[in-house]
Amino acid sequence: MIQEFISSPLALLTFTVIFYSAGSAIYRRARIALLHPVLLTFLAMIGFLVAFNIPYQTYREATSVLDFCLGMSVVALGYLLYEQEERMRGQITAILSSITVGSLVGILSVVYIARWMGASELIENSIAMKSVTVPIAVGISERVGGDLSITSVVVFLTGIFGAVVGIRFLRMLRIKDASATGLAMGAAAHGIGTARSIEEGATEGALSGLAMALMGVVTALLTPIVERFLF
Repeated sequence: MIQEFISSPLALLTFTVIFYSAGSAIYRRARIALLHPVLLTFLAMIGFLVAFNIPYQTYREATSVLDFCLGMSVVALGYLLYEQEERMRGQITAILSSITVGSLVGILSVVYIARWMGASELIENSIAMKSVTVPIAVGISERVGGDLSITSVVVFLTGIFGAVVGIRFLRMLRIKDASATGLAMGAAAHGIGTARSIEEGATEGALSGLAMALMGVVTALLTPIVERFLF
C-alpha cells in the first residue's frame, strides 16, 4: 500500500518539489557551488528511486509536467532578452558564429572522446547533444538513434557540471565581459547554466537564455549532418 502511494505520480512530483526546495534552502545558506540545488535534488531523487525500487520510466511519466514548465521558463527568458535589446545590437554575427562553432565543438569533442574510449555507436548518438536542453536533446537523440535515458542523464550532468564550475572557470581565464559569460554558460550548460547566469546579472541571464535557444536550433540542424558524414 505504501509502495503504491510512494510510486504514484502525485507523490513522486511532490517529493521532487520538496527535495528541490530543500536543496535551494541549503544553497542559499551555504552559497557553495557544489551544493547547487539541481545537483542535490538529482542525487536525492536517485537515492529515493533506488531505495523504493521505482523505475526511471515511472518517474519520468509522473514528472512530465515539469518538462512543460521547463519550456514555459525558457519562453519567460524572452523578457530578459528584450531588456538587453540595445546591448545586443551589432553583435548578431558574432553571436551566431560563436554558437555555431560552439555547437560543432560540443558535438565532435564528446563523440570523438567517446570513440577513443571504445564506446559504442549507440553511446555516441546518445551523448552528441549533451549541451542542449533536455526537451530538444531528447528529440535529436530519437532522430539519430540514441538512447533517450542516456541522453537525459548526460544532459543533466552536463548542465550541473557547467553550473558548478562554469563561472569560476571563466573567471580563471579572466573573462569578465557579461555578454561573453552569458553566451558561454548558455551554450555549454543550457538551462541549468542559464539559471546560474541569472544569479550573476540580467545581461548574463539574457544572453545565456539566447545562447541556449540558438544552441538548440543549431545543434538540431547540425547533428544529423555530422552524424551522417563523420560518425
